[in-house]
Formats: sequence, structure tokens, C-alpha cells
Amino acid sequence: MNAIEIRGLSKRFGNKQAVDGLNMTVPEGAIYGFIGENGSGKSTTEKMICGLLHPASGSIQLYGKDHTDDAIRSQIGVLIEAPGCFPNVSVWNNMLLQAANLEIKHPEEEIAKVLKTVRMEGAASNKFKHCSLGMKQRIGIAMALLGHPRLLVLDEPINGLDADGMRIMREILTDITQKGNCTVLISSHILGELEKIATHYGIIRHGQMIREMTAQELEADCPTYIALRAGDGTGAKSYLEERYHRVAQEENGTLRIYDATRPEEVVSFLYEKGVTVSEVWTAKISLEEYYIDLMESRRAQA
Repeated sequence: MNAIEIRGLSKRFGNKQAVDGLNMTVPEGAIYGFIGENGSGKSTTEKMICGLLHPASGSIQLYGKDHTDDAIRSQIGVLIEAPGCFPNVSVWNNMLLQAANLEIKHPEEEIAKVLKTVRMEGAASNKFKHCSLGMKQRIGIAMALLGHPRLLVLDEPINGLDADGMRIMREILTDITQKGNCTVLISSHILGELEKIATHYGIIRHGQMIREMTAQELEADCPTYIALRAGDGTGAKSYLEERYHRVAQEENGTLRIYDATRPEEVVSFLYEKGVTVSEVWTAKISLEEYYIDLMESRRAQA
């Protein structure tokens, strides 16, 4: 079963077409990375999924039911923009207020559990306003996890976090999908971090889905290549193009060979041509590079 199925979804704000006939499929149990430029329609789509905005047209199915179904709505956890907490109230009491709003039985037990899940049990007595950005993001996720949601919708939850905060966030999201039977829809501009945890991706542009893929499909589309730097970069490129079909040069002079199999083979070949290689390594196209190339090709087609 799919956690989310969207067909023909549209939304306009005045003269701005925010979402335009969007189709989207999020499998149950996935960590779905939702990617797009600013203004591409990500947040608008997420708000429609959560019932915070009404679609102009199209359908949203959550676990096979319409997204307006009360039983389904009660199984969604949401963190969009910022946690809705009172700044002068403690983390624990903010959580108590949310638990009361959700009519959760045994709230103290549930709050203790979700705070432990997000590694925030030691900050329960802190006033919310005294928490760091990373702590506030984790508190927001903890509030979204109250009530054991089947679907968690997160809008840019890792923006502004330091390296340790991002690591903790990765661990949290992996834990709740693997151990908590939860599906996660997460939008982010930090594609290097998203690539470490996502199982599926959706890339949106101008309110339209331009590509959906699994992590395995992305892996297949992002080839490994041999990169090198040589004393005579221009000469090295000319020689390499005699032997290999896919050779590219970066702005910093680094050469990429996409159809070579072994670095030592390339170094030996250039040595025979009188070109000395100063550095050589094997690398792989990242999600960020894949995304940038896809966006540039779309702009060129427009």
C-alpha cells in the first residue's frame, strides 16, 4: 500500500500557479526526499496533504483513503516551518498541551517516550525560548510524533543545523521508519544529508513532478568516474579523448573519465604520452550534482 497517492493536484494563489497537475507516490515505510527550488511548490503540496490548504483540483489519497477522512487525519504528524510552542513555557509543558489537544491517554508516558526518541529527555524542564535551533527542531518532531502517527510530514527540518545536529536528525528519522512503522515525507535543500537517509525521491519544478525514483534508481543514474589532476591538463584531456569517449573537465582543471575502469590504467596511459599525473581518485556523482544537472537541462529545454 502507498502512504500517499496524489493525482492531478493543483493550487493557485492569485496569478501564481503554485502546484500544477502534480502526481506523486510515496510508498508505505519510505523516507521520501521531496526536492525542488524555492517556490517550486513543495511547502504548498505538504500543506495540502496535511489539510492546511485546500486543493483547487486533483486528489490526495493517504493509505487508500481521502486525505480529509478524520481517521486518516488523526494519523498524520506535521512539522512545517516551525514548532508551535509557547516560548516562556517548558518543553515538558508544551508537550503536555499538545498531548491534551490530541486527547492522548497517559500523556506523561507518551511524552517521555517521544522525548527519548529525539534525544531531548534531558531538556524537558528548559523553557522553549532557551533551546537552540537544533533542539527546537527535535522538539517539533517530538510533538509531531505524539499519538504514534503513520505519516510524518517535515518541511526543511535540518536547515540551520550543525554537523552533529544533522547526524542526530538522520538517526531519529531512520529509527522512526525502521522501528516505529512510520512513513516520512521530508523536504530539504541540504541534498548531501538527504542522500544519506532517503529511500525514495521526488523532484518538483514549477509545481510539477519531473522525476520520481528510488534510491537504487538514483544510484544507477549516478555513475562512478575516475578523476585526476595533471601538470598539463589541456594536453591530458586531448590524449584521454583519443582513448575514452566520456571525458569532462571541471572549472578547477580536474579531469573526469566516465568510461575508464581502473585509475592505474589511466595513469599508465598518460605516462606513456609524457603527461605526469599529480592526483588521481575514484568518485561518484552525488544527488546534488544529479539535481543541478537535471535542473539545468530543464531550463535549457524551456
